[in-house]
Amino acid sequence: MKALMFGWEFPPHILGGLGTASYGLTKGMHANGDMDITFVIPKPWGDEEKGFARIIGANCTPVAWRDVSWDYVESRIGKVMDPQLYYDLRDHIYADFNYMKLNDLGCIEFSGRYPDNLIEEINNYSIVAGVIARTVECDIIHAHDWLTYPAGIHAKNVTGKPLVIHVHATDYDRSRGNVNPTVFAIEKDGMENADHIMCVSELTRQTVIHKYGINPAKVSTVHNAVIPLDQEYLDIKRRTEGEKVVTFLGRITMQKGPEYFVEAAVKVLQKDKNVRFVMAGSGDMMDAMIKLVAKRGIADRFHFTGFLRGKEVYEMLRDSDVYIMPSVSEPFGISPLEAMEMGVPSIISKQSGCAEILTNVIKTDYWDIDAMADAIHSILNYPAMYKTLRDKGIEEIHGITWEKVGKKVIDIYKDVIAARNH
Repeated sequence: MKALMFGWEFPPHILGGLGTASYGLTKGMHANGDMDITFVIPKPWGDEEKGFARIIGANCTPVAWRDVSWDYVESRIGKVMDPQLYYDLRDHIYADFNYMKLNDLGCIEFSGRYPDNLIEEINNYSIVAGVIARTVECDIIHAHDWLTYPAGIHAKNVTGKPLVIHVHATDYDRSRGNVNPTVFAIEKDGMENADHIMCVSELTRQTVIHKYGINPAKVSTVHNAVIPLDQEYLDIKRRTEGEKVVTFLGRITMQKGPEYFVEAAVKVLQKDKNVRFVMAGSGDMMDAMIKLVAKRGIADRFHFTGFLRGKEVYEMLRDSDVYIMPSVSEPFGISPLEAMEMGVPSIISKQSGCAEILTNVIKTDYWDIDAMADAIHSILNYPAMYKTLRDKGIEEIHGITWEKVGKKVIDIYKDVIAARNH
């Protein structure tokens, strides 16, 4: 089966959980066999893992004819894409886009990030999708998150193939209900045009049904999983001894509830001074959290690391005695699974999608800082509790695989294609 996927990020260049989930799912689907996956991203860098999906860069896809030599194309994009594909794509330009700002290959440049002109990039990405959909054969189209829904709709209109969209989050989650009308409109349009909708949790599925008015029959829950860690990560040695470390690792934004982590830290430190708290990540609330920590008088026990990537994440987890995710509204939340895989006892909010599938964690309401503080204190001070959560957590995570998730997605594909053909 041939799937044409549209995504926005892909490891090792990731800015959040979307890239990690896209990678895990694609790899898991490939492991099931008989899958030919083309994965489109705005801007590949050339160091993406090969072998389980063909990556096409929107920034390497011509939307206007340029008479350029093979050697020149190879020198410009050879590190990220097969030059022959450039010429194949060039044969399927469907309109005159010379009025747009294009480079010497007739391509639109993309940042590969989330720039200030994001809506413009989303629109440009959907233009490129038309060229790709006319070139790449597929049985089904799969669009990840709202940024790629317009591209998915365009590809569906061009090919007549069914469209599945993957809701990794909605603007209700990101904004605590204060939705951006432009984003909401893009999300709703994607949902209405999709033949089927996959949501990363039942929590998200209910949001799609009730907030966007979508027929429940075409919305499924497909929980995320975790990528098995290489032995080099599992073998990382702890760098700190003596003091206990409690870690928040994620975007420091309203959705993630960082202020509840700070307030819980205050309560823990009233009982036990021998604890350090780490807020690892970056985001628009970072300055506010630094000020809150100072205001609460715990700055000497609190650390801000900034954004961590790759091995740094696992070095931080190895140094942690407790991981906590106090998210206000978390569609899924892969980071607790990664923490458990590293043997770190975890506390998660009941308002997170992963709470639906995880058993060997402590679950509290995001706003209940007393319960959160009690859970932290208990894990740090009762060795039997720490050991049980650690050992049972590792065992549980080994059963939550992307290969199983991939099988579920492939089955959904088959049902959608069969329904379209009837």
